[in-house]
Amino acid sequence: MTQINWIGADWGTSHLRVWGMDGDRVVHSAQSDQGMARLQRAEFEPALLALVGDWLPDGQVTPVIACGMLGSRQGWVEAPYHAVPCTPLGDKLVTAPTRDLRISVHVVAGLKQPSPADVMRGEETQIAGFLAQNPGWDGVICLPGTHSKWVHLSAGEVVSFQTFLTGEMFALLSEHSILRHTVAGWNDDGFVQGFDQGMERPDRLLARLFSLRAQALLHGQDAAVARARLSGLLIGAELANTKPYWLGQRVAVIGADGIARPYTAALARLSVPVTTCDATELTLAGLGAARAFIPQKGTPCVN
Repeated sequence: MTQINWIGADWGTSHLRVWGMDGDRVVHSAQSDQGMARLQRAEFEPALLALVGDWLPDGQVTPVIACGMLGSRQGWVEAPYHAVPCTPLGDKLVTAPTRDLRISVHVVAGLKQPSPADVMRGEETQIAGFLAQNPGWDGVICLPGTHSKWVHLSAGEVVSFQTFLTGEMFALLSEHSILRHTVAGWNDDGFVQGFDQGMERPDRLLARLFSLRAQALLHGQDAAVARARLSGLLIGAELANTKPYWLGQRVAVIGADGIARPYTAALARLSVPVTTCDATELTLAGLGAARAFIPQKGTPCVN
């Protein structure tokens, strides 16, 4: 088995992803459903070792650099937020308590914005990865997801950011509201129609949402059109409210293709120049950048 010299971990609310690294090269990867929401504090280390235990070299301590919800108040160890404006990684990592002598776990802290109140955990690592690959880049980063974020960067620092519940609202409305009987599939023209309406009149959002149900009942609107319109309405309202972020700015969209594609299509419709980036690649780049805060090589393991 090829030996590793560090491990990267992205520990979300519902999932854990890990990578065994030889420098910048991924040697191993694994994932599980052992996210923060499923674990008590004493269960984090066993959940990690269940995935990476077989990767660990004998006779040395392998550093684990981790981001995400394991650093929350309910996580493995609380990593207090860094206040913006600041660099994405702040100035230090927080060490989690471990019993296994083969690992040392170092947690990336999230970012906070006192006013208007906002927080992030995990996205700061992707931002750091983006800056590592694009030094000197000034502009705005959009990170679509359950809670989409818009982040203003300047001179290597996060200046401000804003979070929207767009992804969570889409899931709740499409899976748990009356609209669940109306939406299924996808239709690009339906997305454009919904986006234009949401962008033009965000104040009409709630009425437009119910009209999806009425259109199906009275006019037989196709379920694929309805689902895409729902997405378009929500993203249109989001972009109407984030206009100060993207207007006249360079924008980078970071996310998996399926999540990022509606945002890139919406921004293209507004003639906003967009750079698209893979979230996993930038997470690894950001975790790699965080290694600067710890020793670069494993240290002898003392029993």
